[in-house]
Amino acid sequence: MASAGAGARADSFRLDSFEPAYRALSRDGRLEVRVAEARRALEECRLCPRSCGARRQDGERGTCQIARHVVVASAFPHLGEEDCLRGDHGSGTVFFSGCSLRCSFCQNADISWLVSGEECSAADLSAIMLGLQERGCHNINLVTPTHVVPQLIEAVALAAASGLRLPIVYNTGAYDLVETLRLLDGIVDIYMPDFKFWTAETAERYAAAPDYPERARDAIGEMHRQVGPLRFGADGLARRGVLVRHLVMPSLGEESAAILGWLAREISPDTWVNVMGQYHPSWQVGEPDGRGLRRFSAIDRRPRSRELETAREAARRGGLWRLDERHGGGIR
Repeated sequence: MASAGAGARADSFRLDSFEPAYRALSRDGRLEVRVAEARRALEECRLCPRSCGARRQDGERGTCQIARHVVVASAFPHLGEEDCLRGDHGSGTVFFSGCSLRCSFCQNADISWLVSGEECSAADLSAIMLGLQERGCHNINLVTPTHVVPQLIEAVALAAASGLRLPIVYNTGAYDLVETLRLLDGIVDIYMPDFKFWTAETAERYAAAPDYPERARDAIGEMHRQVGPLRFGADGLARRGVLVRHLVMPSLGEESAAILGWLAREISPDTWVNVMGQYHPSWQVGEPDGRGLRRFSAIDRRPRSRELETAREAARRGGLWRLDERHGGGIR
């Protein structure tokens, strides 16, 4: 049974009233100003840490493999997300093709690496968002959004003018620039980064991004500055704040402990964290490396149950107390 103190702490994260942040920007005209600012970022793209300089406004593809318009792989009410997002009617999830990270173990490689789906204008994406709202979804959950932030802002502006009133969830791998995140200040209600790696060596090996740990730390700090710890409505659904995911990977227990300790120490012990056990070998993991050896052999298995529990113990030991309760994955 939870203690009275724990109950009081939980109650302090309840919102008595809520309006999506972008509604206020829309009413006073600031959202259109933000649209114009975001469009300029596509002229010589520096949206993500790759800073490729592609002239995406003119149709050139960036490192992310996306040009002027988003490519939507799928959009549907997702019932597999965290309970506080999916509720009874699902999280209105929009999966975008292309990605700034090059994760060797990507479980969505068919859309992130290979790019499949339908190219959509801002009006098309706005219609998708409004359609998800009409289906009863509890939020708009934008998956892999880093490389298409200007297009998302354009679509939110159109949708807000047509009656969108759901929280916006920014569901990211955390390879984000602070400057890009500032374009979203007052637009995104819930940030959901997945902090993957702690060391530059690991990030380079598995995602070709040695600067990932530094970028993720800076990004999560900015996200928390904008929206604070995760808060809920009376119905128990998330309304605003940061929800951090950490995908536990085999043989990387020390990195998990470092990430979780940093969250408690440098962001807030009140950070809502989902320690996830869904990792499984995928994409390039297990492929031969040219010498007859398996590529990325250290992560060519699912995490063991003990590895997952050790990560959760590290989170609690570090001072985190708001751990998502839906545990899954792992092998004995």
